[in-house]
Amino acid sequence: MSQTAKRSIEIDFFRGFALIAIALDHIPSSVLSHGMLHTFAYCDSAEVFVFVSGYVAAASWLAIAARKGTEAANRRFLRRGREIYAAYLCAAALMLLSGAAAVALRVDSPLVAETGFQRFTAHPFAMLGNIAIFRDQPYLAGVLPLYVILVLMLPVVMPLARRRPDLVLLGSFATWFAGCWLVRYLPSVPGSIWSFNPFAWQAMFLLGLLCRLYPVTDAFQISRLGRLLTVLAITLVVAFAVVRLFIEMTPQPGYMKQNLASLRIVSFAAVAWLAAQAVRLGWIEWLAQRLPGVVSVGQQGLVCFVGGALVSNAVDTVIRATHVSSILPARFAGDVVAIGALLMLAGGARRLKAELRPRVALT
Repeated sequence: MSQTAKRSIEIDFFRGFALIAIALDHIPSSVLSHGMLHTFAYCDSAEVFVFVSGYVAAASWLAIAARKGTEAANRRFLRRGREIYAAYLCAAALMLLSGAAAVALRVDSPLVAETGFQRFTAHPFAMLGNIAIFRDQPYLAGVLPLYVILVLMLPVVMPLARRRPDLVLLGSFATWFAGCWLVRYLPSVPGSIWSFNPFAWQAMFLLGLLCRLYPVTDAFQISRLGRLLTVLAITLVVAFAVVRLFIEMTPQPGYMKQNLASLRIVSFAAVAWLAAQAVRLGWIEWLAQRLPGVVSVGQQGLVCFVGGALVSNAVDTVIRATHVSSILPARFAGDVVAIGALLMLAGGARRLKAELRPRVALT
């Protein structure tokens, strides 16, 4: 595959599936979330989304650089950083509104505390200022500051990664290793943390980026060593699934996800290797062609992430307000509503962009 090749349908499918899974995982009463990655592995859809985002970012940077030059690619990602920051502010506002809705409906929901609505009512202007500078990150908006940082570092990382990938990989590992100590220096207010430590999670993003720059060939995947890696990956996935399903069924401590624990990286690597084999065999392309809505969600990633956060909170609030969280059909209906809302949002965003594109070209 050439370095300037377009993003693949498989990558968009993985990204779309991760976004749908993230939305379901944040609905406590969800039925389908029990079948998602976190149930049988030590990683979840967050690793998938960050890894794939690194892959897509590298592909986009290469495509723009090939057509218009490196400076144009760098300018595009500086603008992308501003777009993600605007999406973060929008997501933060929607999270506060979700908390307000729960209070107005008198719903006994952790959303009120998690969204920071109580802090907002006590000190609204101070909290808005803290949100603007990332010191306070309302529930579900916390991953977007990570993306702002990752995207803004691309103009420096991409040229270096093309020349010296070894230095990028070593530097990324060293930063990840020190991440659990460096996180204490991130700006934050009491009652708010960085849900995704950027010093740690940059490693997952850069792994995706490097995989786009230096893809593993089909020849290697079917070589003797490649087959041994496949056997090892299957063994790890099965072993982790047995432990998660039958032995250690309690949720992992939050710091393990915040700081991207090594166990999560190993678990993700095993799953990712098997996913690569599914891509090589054409299984993912077959699925993607039959589930174009999931591909569309992946293509409209930023819009669907923000929209998915709101949908998760809305579904959860309605289920709690109507006291149907113990009724299986109602819980499943909530999942269907959430997935349907994301599919419609992705379709609407795609059509709107298609309508606006000719107008932008004429200006």
